[in-house]
Amino acid sequence: MNSRFLTVAGLLAGAFAASAFAGSDQDFSKASNPIVEEPYKFSAEFTVEQAYLGGADVQRGGRSVSDFDEYYSNLAFVYTPTVKFGILRLGAQWERYSFGFSSSGGQQLPNTLQAVNSIVGLDTKYSDSLIFRLEAQPGFYGTSFDHLNGDSFNVPFVLGGTYIYTPELQFVFGVGVNVQSRFPVIPGGGIRWKFAPHWVLNATLPTPRLEYELNRDVKLFVGGDIKANTFRVDDRFGDSHGDTSLNSAWLTYEEVRTGAGAEWKINSSLSFTIEGGYAPWRQFDFHRTEVRYHNESGAPYGAVMLHGAF
Repeated sequence: MNSRFLTVAGLLAGAFAASAFAGSDQDFSKASNPIVEEPYKFSAEFTVEQAYLGGADVQRGGRSVSDFDEYYSNLAFVYTPTVKFGILRLGAQWERYSFGFSSSGGQQLPNTLQAVNSIVGLDTKYSDSLIFRLEAQPGFYGTSFDHLNGDSFNVPFVLGGTYIYTPELQFVFGVGVNVQSRFPVIPGGGIRWKFAPHWVLNATLPTPRLEYELNRDVKLFVGGDIKANTFRVDDRFGDSHGDTSLNSAWLTYEEVRTGAGAEWKINSSLSFTIEGGYAPWRQFDFHRTEVRYHNESGAPYGAVMLHGAF
């Protein structure tokens, strides 16, 4: 195994652990303010994300899966009521990867990976400068809806925190646990530093970015997006794909995107993001069976996202 693979694989695994550690400006201000009694107000956030990746290649030994594209979808809704001891996070999420494998190339890889999970978490303060988050995502991580059953149930969770050194500088830290992943326990972290009036270095996984505030409503950015998750194929998958060791196997899919984009603040509650660039790395890893399809070529991508917080 070469050093480039080890480096990238470590980053990808770390992304899964760190995805819940990075907070937005609104997260910092909401969590750092004292929690006081006030009239009831419905508080929630949601994300709608869609991406398309062009043709790419992966390979395992002499077996190549060539020129397949990908559609990525993500829907999430989280209810965030304020309670005496912090801010609860209660919601649900649907995530789906759909791959366009040719009839002659993808015989050991599923065409679809998807998860339907709940979100159960808590943000709480230790002090005015130290905020903690505990969040679990119990749910079903499989392929088609027909195979989202008890065998595909998993409960990944994260424990993280943010240290607010100043309003311009925050340190993020934590650990993620996913017992079905190749790396069951992974540390994560990063920094968010507003080093100039219009510039922010948001170096936190899974979306490290350099951001420039063009005006009060438009933000430009360059950076990356690291996606990784673990899914279980069905109990007949290996029989129908030429390798019985793959029956009911757990598959970790990893992907790195690099690009640039713009975020438009529609109003105080809604923002719309558009971005594009190149995805230089992806991998399909049945890590318990040593069946691994590694990256051979990257692909261009484009993505849009609508985010709301109210």
